[in-house]
Amino acid sequence: MNFWDKFEKGFTCLAPMEGVTDIAFRQVVAKAARPDIFFTEFTNVNSYSSEKGRPNALERLRYEPDERPIVAQIWGKNPEMFAETVAAVRDLGYEAVDINMGCPDRHVVATGGGSGLIRTPEAAAKILRAAKSVDGITVSVKTRLGYTKIDEWKSWLGMLLGERPAALTVHLRTKKEMSKVDAHYELIPEIVALKNEVSPKTKLIINGDLKSAADAQKIVEQGADGIMIGRGVFQNPFCFEREPREHTQAELLDLMRYHLDLYEKYGLQPYDPLKHFYKIYINNFPGASDLRAELMLTKSIAEARAIIDKL
Repeated sequence: MNFWDKFEKGFTCLAPMEGVTDIAFRQVVAKAARPDIFFTEFTNVNSYSSEKGRPNALERLRYEPDERPIVAQIWGKNPEMFAETVAAVRDLGYEAVDINMGCPDRHVVATGGGSGLIRTPEAAAKILRAAKSVDGITVSVKTRLGYTKIDEWKSWLGMLLGERPAALTVHLRTKKEMSKVDAHYELIPEIVALKNEVSPKTKLIINGDLKSAADAQKIVEQGADGIMIGRGVFQNPFCFEREPREHTQAELLDLMRYHLDLYEKYGLQPYDPLKHFYKIYINNFPGASDLRAELMLTKSIAEARAIIDKL
C-alpha cells in the first residue's frame, strides 16, 4: 500500500531539519503535540555507501517504534547510492523515504545535492527513478519552487510530477529567497492544477511559514493534501495541537527536562548543539533572556539541569 494513502486530507508533518529532528527532539514534539507524520533529519547517501560514514548515517536513521509513521529523508546526487540507501532504509523498517531536492545550504548545494538538483533536472529524474526501483518502500520528494526565479516552478515541479512521486512537498520559496521573504501562497491553486493534470495520485504537501495544525484547513481548501511545519516548532513546540490552548512556563520547563533526559538516554554528542533548542523552552517570561544567556555558558547537561531546577 502507498504509505501516503493512509492519511486523510489535512494531515500534518514535522519537517526534516538538519541538526534538529533527531531521535530526541522528535520525541519531545510527540510529547508536546504529535504530528501525523514525522520526518528524520537529513542522511547523506554518500555516507551510507561508505564504510567510514555508515555509522553516522545509521545514527541519523535511528528511531523508536512508537515514532511511526515516520519518513526517512535522504540527500545526495549519485543514483546508485540512492538505490543502495533506499534499500537499507526499507530494511530498517521504514515504509517511506523522502528525497531532499530543496535544501539551500551552500555546502549541500556545492556538492550538487539539495536545491542544487533544481539546476540539473535530468540528474534529479535519474535519482528519483533509482529510488523508485527499490521494491517495498514509498518514495516522495521535498523541494522548492525553483533555484533563482519563482517562475521556474512550472518546469521544475512539472518534471518531478512527471516521475510520479507518491508525495511532493513544496516549500513555497526559491533557493535564492531562502527564508527572507514571505512564502508564495498565491501559487498554491496553480500548483494544485498542475499536479492534478500531470500526476493526480501524488499527495501535495505545502511547507513555508506555517505555524500550527490549524493552518492545514486553509491549505486543504486550496486543494493541497497536507502541511509541513518546520521553524514554527521553535516558536511553539505545541504547534501540532488540533485544539490550541495556552501553555505554562512549567510545561515548557518540563519539556526541556525531558529533552535533556533523552539527550543523555541516547548518548547524543556533543553537548553544544543542544543549546540551540533552549530558546524554545526559555522565553516570554521575566528574566528569560538572562536565563538563556546563563544556559549558553553551560558545558554539560548537568549544569543546564541545575540552572532550570532553581526556577
